[in-house]
Amino acid sequence: MSRRTVIVSGGMLEEEFVLPILKSEDTEFIIGVDKGLVFLHDHDIKPDYIVGDFDSVPRKLVNYYREEVDVPIREFNPVKDASDTEIALRLCLDLRRKEIWILGGTGNRIDHLWANVQCLQIALASEADARILDSHNRIRLLDKSIILKREDAFGPYFSLFPLELPVDDFSITGAKYPLKKHFLKPSDSLCVSNEFQEDEVEISFQYGKVILMETRD
Repeated sequence: MSRRTVIVSGGMLEEEFVLPILKSEDTEFIIGVDKGLVFLHDHDIKPDYIVGDFDSVPRKLVNYYREEVDVPIREFNPVKDASDTEIALRLCLDLRRKEIWILGGTGNRIDHLWANVQCLQIALASEADARILDSHNRIRLLDKSIILKREDAFGPYFSLFPLELPVDDFSITGAKYPLKKHFLKPSDSLCVSNEFQEDEVEISFQYGKVILMETRD
């Protein structure tokens, strides 16, 4: 089974958080996406693939990778129908990568963040485990019940939001704020900032898609 694939996009990239992930032996494959390529170059990390329209990357850097480094490049016209991160995610799925971490997927541009969250549906449909991470957040998309363990938690808080459609029979057990068979609507803020009460929290529902955000201050 392949190990972790990391997509390095052009959003917020904090050295203290990102570098240990990129240098971990659990990271097998790295894709540099547009401005994320600058971060990789500045830290002497060679990607396995490069993707983007490169509208925010110095042309000399792109030429360096094209002419002097043996790394496959997929360059796209800036006028396209998908974000660079989506293109990289689809590349991961084409390469049959099943564990995908997206770094640089958050930052000042909330529109980019939301596009990246929606892209997680593409991975989910292919039965891949994709998540967006920064030093304060881990974001996943669920389409079935799950048990969270305190020992594996990313932070002390977790929030849940339905994606696209309401979720019926939605329950949370083992948490500070339990919930039983609730009709969870996209307009609900009921499930923001919950916490562990027990060592395990079960999130259960019958159908639909739910965004899980694990967070820390």
